[in-house]
Amino acid sequence: MIITHTSDRVAVLRAEDIRLSVYQVGRTFRRSTRREVLRGISLQVSSGTSIGLVGSSGSGKSTLLRTLLALETPDSGTVTLQDHIIRPGSLKSLRAFRRTVQYVPQDPASSLDPRMTVEQLLREPLVCLEAEGQHSMRVREALARVELPSSAADKRPFQLSGGQNQRVAIARALVVSPAILLADEPVSGLDLPLRNQVLGVLQMLISDQGLGVLFVSHDLDAVATVCTRTAVLSDGRIVEEGPTQQILESPQHEVTRALNAARLTPGVIAQ
Repeated sequence: MIITHTSDRVAVLRAEDIRLSVYQVGRTFRRSTRREVLRGISLQVSSGTSIGLVGSSGSGKSTLLRTLLALETPDSGTVTLQDHIIRPGSLKSLRAFRRTVQYVPQDPASSLDPRMTVEQLLREPLVCLEAEGQHSMRVREALARVELPSSAADKRPFQLSGGQNQRVAIARALVVSPAILLADEPVSGLDLPLRNQVLGVLQMLISDQGLGVLFVSHDLDAVATVCTRTAVLSDGRIVEEGPTQQILESPQHEVTRALNAARLTPGVIAQ
């Protein structure tokens, strides 16, 4: 579902056909040496679906995210929302895109201004993206969607726990009612109870509210909790893709087997 606000009324629209796709995307960094970071990547995330993107450090996850967010231009291939090609541009030219596709960063401490209250933090994207409706109502709704009390609106980030701040970061993305959420290591660094809380929120948003989620992580257990499908990225290529349970139980590629081995070895965390 997408929740759209028209004056004082909230309308709920079906949105199964919202698709964010990359097709044969390539990206090369040309610094001291030429390095291919993405090599012919094709991937799609749709509203109401959840796909995990896993890989070790340096596999290309961050570059692919930046490309999906229209922050980098691919050297080859296309990024499309529905059938519209998406390229980096001005805020004005990307407003509709930013209202449809939102981002949750890995570290909320780096994205939440400690001088601002939670309400101010959630109002900011509403103003920047010229969102319709009563902004105070949308703030309250976004907090409720991530299971935070309305009293959290008056708090500042340093007054909240790590798990609460991560939920604030998710609420900040949700407040503009996107169809697609790109989540970058959203539970990294959280202890087990807080990690499970955030994963539970994401599960609810996908299953009950029809949000499409691309969940980027090196943590296969977290991906298995949230995602029905998983793609494995290595050296800029997708080397394996399929149902998450199949990826966990019968990995075909050596990179996937290595990630699984790290997951199943006590005390070892894949990086």
